[in-house]
Amino acid sequence: MRALIIGGTGTISSAVVRLLLERKWEVYVLNRGTRPLPEGAVPLVADINDEARVAALLGDMQFDSVCEFIGFVPAQVERDYRLFRGRTRQYIFISSASAYHKPARSHIITEGTTLANPHWQYSRDKIACEAVLMQHYREDGFPVTIVRPSHTYDERSIPLGVHGANGSWQVVERIRQGKPVIIQGDGSSLWTLTFNTDFAVGFVGLMGNPHAIGEAFHITSGESLTWDQIYEEIAKALGVPLHPYHVASDLLAAVGQQYDLEGSLVGDKSVTVVFDNTKLKRIVPDFAPTVTFADGVRRALGYLLAHPEAQAADPEFDAWCDRVIAALDRAKAELIQ
Repeated sequence: MRALIIGGTGTISSAVVRLLLERKWEVYVLNRGTRPLPEGAVPLVADINDEARVAALLGDMQFDSVCEFIGFVPAQVERDYRLFRGRTRQYIFISSASAYHKPARSHIITEGTTLANPHWQYSRDKIACEAVLMQHYREDGFPVTIVRPSHTYDERSIPLGVHGANGSWQVVERIRQGKPVIIQGDGSSLWTLTFNTDFAVGFVGLMGNPHAIGEAFHITSGESLTWDQIYEEIAKALGVPLHPYHVASDLLAAVGQQYDLEGSLVGDKSVTVVFDNTKLKRIVPDFAPTVTFADGVRRALGYLLAHPEAQAADPEFDAWCDRVIAALDRAKAELIQ
């Protein structure tokens, strides 16, 4: 079986590439060649946005599955349609579980849940991409499969609700230093976190699977934790107590526009979601996530603490947290008087 992975070095796609190689797929990876690939993957070095260059590079190659991990707007999937129509038996588009209706009509999410997100342009663009591809499936027989990941992480990242532009390290530092840590809402909404190696099992199970054509699937673990539990588990792994500071999501969105909190919180992480993976498990019976968050976060913290180059300080975000907390403490003191 031959696969073309567009991207291939991100959190999700890197795990997919490794599992495909383990399962003896012939794996081609199309990207700009700025990061190393695992042994056995065949690099195709090009910018996917250079359509003529990519078409020339592909020549007359045919694939069992083409997987698009870096498509975000309709023009990009229209480009892929032109490039891969008649060249692949399956085209898998990575959408997003943030596309599901916000605010949620029900906290139990199935693939039939309405797609609508007025809070996040990223999600609306993914919805538009899905619409374009499904139209090509219905009208032209383009063999599309839609995959909607939720919050997937790996050993290189600590999943958080609120963080700055430089990622998770500054929040980890606040926890280590005993400083208050902002958690959106009251910390009681449920969230689902999925380790990338578990995600890859579900994804690879869809590749080359005739039952996946013309269908959409989300791929998530079955473990749901409150945000307080998520942060408590991080602190526990660090061996220190957590000092949570709860702040309403809409307030964070208003005062943290530079961090796109309207989309990532109000349009996603502040809403309780529990994913029903019945549809996926029906056609990928070996999908059974094994990495709990308690295990996964320890792997991620171990990597982060052992790699100084991954410890990106963010003094601007740290100061912003202090200002938000100080302002709310002043407001509380004034209202209590």
